[in-house]
Amino acid sequence: MTDPSVDVREEDAFDVAAMTAWLAEHGRDVPAGTPEVRQFPGGASNLTYLLSYDERDLILRRPPSGVKAKSAHDMSREFTIQSKLAPVFGLVPGMVAFCDDPDVIGSDFYVMERLAGTILRRDLPDGLALSEDQARTLCTNFLDVLVDLHQVDPSQAGLDDLGRGAGYVARQVGGWSDRFRKSRTDNVGDYERVMGWLDEQQPDDVATTVIHNDFRLDNVVLDADDPLRVIGVLDWEMATLGDPLMDLSGALAYWIQADDDEDFRAARRQPSDLPGMLTRAEMVDYYTSRMGLSVTPEQWRFYEVFGLFRLGVIAQQIYYRYHHGQTTNEAYARFLPMTQYLEQRCNRLIDEATG
Repeated sequence: MTDPSVDVREEDAFDVAAMTAWLAEHGRDVPAGTPEVRQFPGGASNLTYLLSYDERDLILRRPPSGVKAKSAHDMSREFTIQSKLAPVFGLVPGMVAFCDDPDVIGSDFYVMERLAGTILRRDLPDGLALSEDQARTLCTNFLDVLVDLHQVDPSQAGLDDLGRGAGYVARQVGGWSDRFRKSRTDNVGDYERVMGWLDEQQPDDVATTVIHNDFRLDNVVLDADDPLRVIGVLDWEMATLGDPLMDLSGALAYWIQADDDEDFRAARRQPSDLPGMLTRAEMVDYYTSRMGLSVTPEQWRFYEVFGLFRLGVIAQQIYYRYHHGQTTNEAYARFLPMTQYLEQRCNRLIDEATG
């Protein structure tokens, strides 16, 4: 049960012959011949392609076209992070080559090995069913991977320069607030109350660890023969050194439960609502227990609101590209109601905290 690919969208096409020639010269253990190239439709940030050779498959990652944040879509950084994590964390694909020559396909790109397994999307794939006990085990295995990552010694991995150290929470609150204001369009709310509350309520960092920053079920690869076991973690473009609770807050912003309201459930992109799946509160309890941290529900409120706010900004940044004609992909238009909804959800949580 591998992730399905589709024909390459016209606006995302590149010079396959030029890429093939460059990769044959610079890549590690690249099969002979010209690959068939297809595209993975999931995600709305960096573009991901399947390179199918006769012998095996490879994966190519490149930035999207259009205006993008200065620090986003750094292919060299994403390639380097995974290369350095491989010896100490393990759950990363093998890196094949990185290219910073724009004459090849018009942008930086890197190629990696394909991890064959199952990637969960909105619903379980045909042929896969999970009992309540199995669903719970999948949750705890998923969180165990995050704990393992947060326990990596950045110095041992050679990643001391990945982030800026202490003050991560404050930088995130300020940084995401700035990103929202720069990407706001006239058909969304202003999030000013949310941003003000986050600024007032922000705690100190609890630690500085390697964090993934986009940790979701659809960014992990499960063993095809044992779908409860994680064999790989994908999409490292936002990884950095930072507060591990902020990483958890980002992960749980996507964790939609069966008892959530209809609008939130409509945005579900992973099967987190199955019987037996841990609730967000149970996820927090399990993770903090494994990490030796003590976080009350009142303290977690900040992280929950921040995670939802950050998700709202991401949705708005994606919608902004569509709004301003930087992409014709209609899928990007669907991020507008998500931006609008998440402001309302954040405000409800703030109301509960203040009154």
